[in-house]
Amino acid sequence: MNTILSKYIIKSILVSVFLVMAVLLSITMLYEFISQLGNLQGNFGVTEAFVFSLLRLPQLTFEMLPISILIGSLFCLGMLTSNSELVIIHSAGISIKQLSKMLAISGVFIALFSILLGEFVGPSLDYYARNMRDEARYIGNEADFGNAVWVKDGNTIIHLERVNTDYDFGSIYMFHLNDDKSLKSIAVAENSGIDANEQWVLENFRETKFEYDKVSRSSVDLINETFELNSDLLGVTLVKPISLSIRELIGYVDYLNKNDLSSNRYEVELWSRISSLLTILTMPILALSFVYSSLRSVGTGTRLTVGLIIGLVYFLLRELIFNYGQVYGFNSIITAWTPPLLLFLFTILRLKRIRYR
Repeated sequence: MNTILSKYIIKSILVSVFLVMAVLLSITMLYEFISQLGNLQGNFGVTEAFVFSLLRLPQLTFEMLPISILIGSLFCLGMLTSNSELVIIHSAGISIKQLSKMLAISGVFIALFSILLGEFVGPSLDYYARNMRDEARYIGNEADFGNAVWVKDGNTIIHLERVNTDYDFGSIYMFHLNDDKSLKSIAVAENSGIDANEQWVLENFRETKFEYDKVSRSSVDLINETFELNSDLLGVTLVKPISLSIRELIGYVDYLNKNDLSSNRYEVELWSRISSLLTILTMPILALSFVYSSLRSVGTGTRLTVGLIIGLVYFLLRELIFNYGQVYGFNSIITAWTPPLLLFLFTILRLKRIRYR
């Protein structure tokens, strides 16, 4: 009986969640498409804007999973309540605890789906979509294609005029420091890039060295340099933390820590990505606690509204904690785990109220 019932509950939850997700994604994609119409330029037309919106769907799905789970679970459990199916389930001897375990199992399946999207599908397609848009917009005007960036490699601080997928960076400025952080030399190249062997190729290279009792200058038409910075790390600098996979976040955090740079923002995102799995497991159980209490006899529209409000409040609280944690330098693990743990404790308290009232 439990096996059959578990399969029925899990299937019902998954179907409801993905139906809700489809509706939310339709609205989000329309908004994304309309927002891109203001970026039409060069070869980036209406068709390209539509393709851009399609390519971003996996990443948008990953970002909207928690609220989709909550609304979908409220909708599914509400329908079960309206059809008196939950009453029959309890008459068969299934307790709240057992039902919660079934809902948690449905959360496990969604968590696995979340890992697949967040690690292997969403970030790469999102990165490709943004590059496709920029290349189409700035075709024939490579000087505008890319973003200026400051990076650090050991005792060398580097400024790149532009960073793009072609790894043709334009002008590059390098400030070499001594171990005591005093200035050792300044170098500039009119053009720079990374070749297939991860070698930095610098053209029209000029360097000014500051020695104890003199200043010397040198120049060369072409020179190869080797840095720990590679094309993958530079590509990460173009992407927002939320669009990075866990593997990319780990690599970038390691790079920042090695170079004594602040990694708090990326560490918070890394740990929040891991702690979000707890949020996914908790959302269906939270929905159960609401359906059994205040939402037992209300309509579908009310349940969806409550789901949106709860999701919005949780999202705002999460962002508030994350921002405070980054501004005041709180421990990244505590900052990232606080919102899902608070949500989990809130859910447990609501379940206890149902059980003992």
